[in-house]
Amino acid sequence: MTLTRETNDTTRVLEALQEEFGAERIAPLTQASDKWLLKHAEGGLAEWSKAMILESLSLIDEASSYWTFVAARLYLQKLYADQQQLRGAAVYSNFAGHVASLVEQGLYTEDLMKNYSTDELTAIGALIKPERDKLFTYIGLKTLMDRYAAVNYSKVPVELPQERWLVIAMTLMQRETGDRIGKIAEAYWAMSNLYMTVATPTLSNAGKPHGQLSSCFIDTVDDSLTGIYNSNTDIANLSKYGGGIGVYMGKVRSRGSSIRGFKGASSGVLPWIKQLNNTAVSVDQLGQRQGAVAVYLDVWHKDIFTFLDLKLNNGDERLRAHDIFTGVCLPDLFMEAVDARADWHLFDPHEVRTVMGYSLEDSYDEAKGAGTFRERYEACVNHPEISKETVPAIEIMKRIMRSQLETGTPYMFYRDEVNRANPNKHAGIVYSSNLCSEIMQNMSATEFESVTLEDDIVVTRSKPGDFVVCNLSSVNLGKAVPAGVLERLIPIQVRMLDNVIDLNKIPVVQAQRTNSRYRGIGLGTFGWHHLLALEGIQWESDDAVEFADRLYEQIAYLTIRSSMEIAGEKGAYPLFEGSDWETGAYFDKREYVSEEWNELRKSVAETGIRNGYLMAVAPNSSTSVIAGSTASIDPVFKPFYHEEKKDYKLPVIAPDLNHNTYDVYRRSAYIVDQRWSIKQNAARQRHIDQSISFNFYVPNNIRASVLLNLHLQAWKSGMKTTYYTRSTASEIEECEWCHS
Repeated sequence: MTLTRETNDTTRVLEALQEEFGAERIAPLTQASDKWLLKHAEGGLAEWSKAMILESLSLIDEASSYWTFVAARLYLQKLYADQQQLRGAAVYSNFAGHVASLVEQGLYTEDLMKNYSTDELTAIGALIKPERDKLFTYIGLKTLMDRYAAVNYSKVPVELPQERWLVIAMTLMQRETGDRIGKIAEAYWAMSNLYMTVATPTLSNAGKPHGQLSSCFIDTVDDSLTGIYNSNTDIANLSKYGGGIGVYMGKVRSRGSSIRGFKGASSGVLPWIKQLNNTAVSVDQLGQRQGAVAVYLDVWHKDIFTFLDLKLNNGDERLRAHDIFTGVCLPDLFMEAVDARADWHLFDPHEVRTVMGYSLEDSYDEAKGAGTFRERYEACVNHPEISKETVPAIEIMKRIMRSQLETGTPYMFYRDEVNRANPNKHAGIVYSSNLCSEIMQNMSATEFESVTLEDDIVVTRSKPGDFVVCNLSSVNLGKAVPAGVLERLIPIQVRMLDNVIDLNKIPVVQAQRTNSRYRGIGLGTFGWHHLLALEGIQWESDDAVEFADRLYEQIAYLTIRSSMEIAGEKGAYPLFEGSDWETGAYFDKREYVSEEWNELRKSVAETGIRNGYLMAVAPNSSTSVIAGSTASIDPVFKPFYHEEKKDYKLPVIAPDLNHNTYDVYRRSAYIVDQRWSIKQNAARQRHIDQSISFNFYVPNNIRASVLLNLHLQAWKSGMKTTYYTRSTASEIEECEWCHS
């Protein structure tokens, strides 16, 4: 007998668990059940299930990870029972009727009924594989149901896991022509087997009447009062609908700059950042979570010291903005100055524009050690009419590291490397990144032009800038690679991502424009430590570095080929002509010279490519939990630990933890030598056209020289960004590298 949705008493549930896991294995649960029933003779199945779930969770340890699946089965049985009562019918039995009912209630979008006939909905419903509900761990299933399943107006879930996957697939494929149901089947296969996950907004909002599907956005703030306030309004609208925001503030004049010729009038970037801080707090994401905004500033900007202190826990609160995140944009020249202990000069961007006739941030070094940025920077240093502040570069770096150890930020954005690798440099420049530091796409400020009254209507005219949109999904390396499905998986994943672009309802018109011009996507990965553990490859090894190089080259090849094939079907992105994709420079820079790569290069030049940006590795914290794997390219926090909840402890265990994998997992986040993490990331970065959310894990008493050397190594190895510097005050075992 197997656990089914018809299970309705404790005896049958226990029998099903005994059959699946073995009577001897779950004997402790059987004994606990007997004791509970003696004390709670009048208790119902719901109360019994809750008690047995907690009992199962308490039995999880390093040697008995299967208890998380026992707890998941118990929770699943409760879900089935609740849904059967709510629907008045067996679950997973009438998908077409279920969709029609939720559309009528306003819980699903009407598009599902407009774009699919009843016969098609019936055929689509036949794709459901209820047994795939058993792939979830307890915390994965609970996370999916608590955060992402559709709920009614009383906040009660009205859909089950396989229905969520299928509705996402239907939503993303609704405009496809030619074997549309076959494409839905492929998308459903990919998600329901947990081979991949879609981004959080897509997971949460697809098929529902509200919200948008993209993960995050990047705005460039113009140096004008109207531009600043318009940006704030755009950011508020995007935050309202579930978007995380990156904001580049480098064009805004510094404190003491002139306004309309009046010297010393400007208050600098601080008040505008505090305004963004208030927006993030006050405009939450549909009541689910506080808005999230990351602000980036150039390291040569005169307000850099104030900026670096924004999140510190001491000092003048009038100079703090605790709810935003910070990132600093670093040219090669600054890192060279840090390494050489040389001086660094700070400028006001408005004064540079006025006196020099160009914007310093609009240039970068086209080659290592030479280029337009350093030429213009030196010209500013030597110009008699340009005021500057001169400080030792290492003093700025010390302030950066102090803030990182106290707050985790700023993120590091290596702007020259980013722009040298940008496949669309023919059409623009990348100033900064997003909330998670993995998106690298062309940016520019929207410039206000006029407001007029026409036929009793106020008409505002602006020159639209490139307002970046991030469309993300990720391969679950811990499941997809061992199953050998990358060749089948990545084409459907790229198609799903590409369709998000056309389906999205973005409340900012310039973001819609940028989305359609570049059709940028970010195919990423998670489960790297999980995969290493399954393969028996130690984190701190040349084998891990070589494996990262081989695997991400394969993923890059499949992603580029998939986008090229869709371009053959639907057309290339509008700005393809003149890009590194068309000229072949993209392949030259990465030294892709095999026969296979040369054939793909030729095909891309002839056919085009559908997406101007293709790959980016995001943090994937919650979606990796749902898929039962490890986050992003990070090592696990610990192989096994307990997370404190309100009234109980939730055990957290590394996926597939057993006597074979423990030795790899044992070298966890705060133990592994971060220098090996950089080596791995540098190897995979060569194959990622955008960037990677890469964290440092360090003790908070790390020697300054050691942390500095990590940053220098990351920059010298060609990494584009680093994300959080995650420090811990707890004592770290086996951390020889921390002191070397």
